[in-house]
Amino acid sequence: MIELKSYRDLTVWQKSMDLVVICYQLTSQFPKTEIYGLSSQIQRAAVSIPANIAEGKGRNHLGDYIRHLSIANGSLKELETHLMIVGRLGYLNLSSG
Repeated sequence: MIELKSYRDLTVWQKSMDLVVICYQLTSQFPKTEIYGLSSQIQRAAVSIPANIAEGKGRNHLGDYIRHLSIANGSLKELETHLMIVGRLGYLNLSSG
């Protein structure tokens, strides 16, 4: 079993950090009219995921950790919804080639 010394050792934190970068890259392609709308909401929701995982891991009580993981999960669902809206609005061309 691997000993976790830091929240940085958590695979879920590492992948959520990758997700933040992807979200920033995606929102840079949005219309400029969305800079204070969906772009901002997507970025905030994405950033909230690894931030809450890290904060929860830094707490001394399991209950606090679980609560922060729940908040991170809620932010993930929020992000998913925002991205579904982006798809419906046709803001991104995701075709290959």
